[in-house]
Amino acid sequence: MPMRRLEDGGFLVLLLAITLLFAWLILPFFGAIVWGVIVAILFRPVYVRLERRLGGRPNTAAALCLLLVVALVLLPALLLGFSLAQEAANLYLQLQNGEIDPVSMIEQVRQSLPDWADKLIVSSGWTDLERARSMVGSSLASVLQNIASRAVGVGQGALQLLAALGVMLYLVFFLLRDGDIIAEKVRQALPLRPSIRDRLIRHFIIVTRATMKGTVVVSIVQGVVGGIIFWVLGMEAPILWGLLMGFFSLLPAVGTGIVWVPVSAYLLATGSITEGLILIFCGLFVIGLIDNILRPILVGHDTRMPEFVILIATVSGLSLMGINGVIVGPIIAALFLAMWETVARTNPITNRDVSEV
Repeated sequence: MPMRRLEDGGFLVLLLAITLLFAWLILPFFGAIVWGVIVAILFRPVYVRLERRLGGRPNTAAALCLLLVVALVLLPALLLGFSLAQEAANLYLQLQNGEIDPVSMIEQVRQSLPDWADKLIVSSGWTDLERARSMVGSSLASVLQNIASRAVGVGQGALQLLAALGVMLYLVFFLLRDGDIIAEKVRQALPLRPSIRDRLIRHFIIVTRATMKGTVVVSIVQGVVGGIIFWVLGMEAPILWGLLMGFFSLLPAVGTGIVWVPVSAYLLATGSITEGLILIFCGLFVIGLIDNILRPILVGHDTRMPEFVILIATVSGLSLMGINGVIVGPIIAALFLAMWETVARTNPITNRDVSEV
């Protein structure tokens, strides 16, 4: 018996070491793997419908679904990235050439403010024009330069980008085609009781899919609609504004209002009353209602994670893992809630389901 325990312990140590080594091996393609898994989960229902209509041809259905992913996700994302880089470069040049002057913009806003607000600006030191130009100009220039430099970096690392995209698409194809087989192998490998294991997997998939649809899809729609509204109003860099609104819509406590509210206030303060009122109306009744209408349809009420959990998970994931953390953070939170939901429903002493008692 001691020898058996020693052998089992040695096997567990070896299993953990090999698992960590494999995780280290695939770390360079961590983002591609994460997005591949997410895309496969979101497009799984589409694949199932295609396979049924094709009479049970999994390879053809997976290939068609992959083409759909390229057309609906990959190509628009690449076009958006190039357009964003071009807008950022143009704004940076305008800022460097003096065509965009933050000081004059501040002065225009000051002239339309009441006395108490103007006194508050004076007390805060924003009347120092050189200081304001230095603070606002340098901050804006660094942001725009960072966006443009990242785009240039992507162009220079085209081979690495193509490799990551290839890994992602390759993974999506096999996850769509062999998803049931892979899921069954994972289910059998988990060292859990069947009732706990099945409930945990089911709850995790439901919450993950609902969370991703409720964050990614809603943020994309809000960003696109917001960018179109800014373009119609004749604002500079509508793609950049739309991207900012799509990003901030991922944060439940922040939302798109952090973008369109200051812009509409600036328009009203500088005399563009019609544009400002239109932006306020669209922000409240178009962009804002997208979240209230679309999110319950995509997510439902029973599977939604608490908004404070989504906020903490998204911000923490973003700070730890960059853009991938926007997805990985909520997924980890979904797994956390699924685990504790299983603990709450299972009596650890009697090993019986609480609902059966």
